Amino acid sequence: MIVQKKYAAIDIGSNAVRLLIMTITEQEDREPIFKKTSLVRVPIRLGADVFLTKRISEENIVRMIDTMQAFKLLMKSHKIEKYKACATSAMRESHNGDEVAAVIEEKTGVKINIIDGNDEAAIIAATDLHALIQTDKTYLYVDVGGGSTEFTLYSSGKTVASRSFKLGTVRLLEDMVPPEVWEETETWIKKVTRNYSKIDLIGSGGNINNIFKSSGKANGKPLSFLYLSSYYQLLQSFTYEERITELNLNQDRADVIVPAAKIYLSAMKWTRARRIYVPKIGLSDGIIKSLYQETLEAATRE
Repeated sequence: MIVQKKYAAIDIGSNAVRLLIMTITEQEDREPIFKKTSLVRVPIRLGADVFLTKRISEENIVRMIDTMQAFKLLMKSHKIEKYKACATSAMRESHNGDEVAAVIEEKTGVKINIIDGNDEAAIIAATDLHALIQTDKTYLYVDVGGGSTEFTLYSSGKTVASRSFKLGTVRLLEDMVPPEVWEETETWIKKVTRNYSKIDLIGSGGNINNIFKSSGKANGKPLSFLYLSSYYQLLQSFTYEERITELNLNQDRADVIVPAAKIYLSAMKWTRARRIYVPKIGLSDGIIKSLYQETLEAATRE
């Protein structure tokens, strides 16, 4: 006998807002199966407001309310049992972030949890990487967002270290990343990886997914440092308009993909990694896995 449940996650990032819906199939004496049912992405780009003015604009507050109302209706249509909404660097750094969250909850009923960088890294670390991670190898997981990048080091199947840095694509586009942040990130990565002779990267985020798709590689196969480096050079050789027309990128992807590629390449250089794996997982997946685990633990306590 199987039991199916539907959970959802709302990820309010600096570049876009996403609704992920998953069907969870439970079977007796077997691990549950998590299957993505639907993913909706709205490119609101809160970071463009916040990193410059420290506030979310009135226009984007209205867009956020409309988006959350739409997400609420979609979740109702999908008969979602449980959901959680998490906001990352843009909302946590905005002076009116708490105020906006309160207005959204009042207007739509969607409660937003504004999480810090460490919580974000921990949620991402909760994603199920067992199918990819080999227990005799070492990996640096790199999740590049619009406002921050989360790094998690895995070795022998366990989390060794995790850290969030204010190194994001929208922040880089707005020239809001001082050299010290790059230096701090490089120092931390080199420090936590120095005792490991061979490291592979695991990349997550919309930009690396897009790059992987363009490579034509089969799922599960890694991208090489050489491929990523040459693709980065290709991106730089095109104008913003050419990336849209020649590479068929969306308007809100055609600019942020360049700094994203730079972050992944930098992490590969600092770890001496020659390969990067690109599973389709991220914060939204981690939110649902964490929510499911919390539900199991609550049921056990009862």
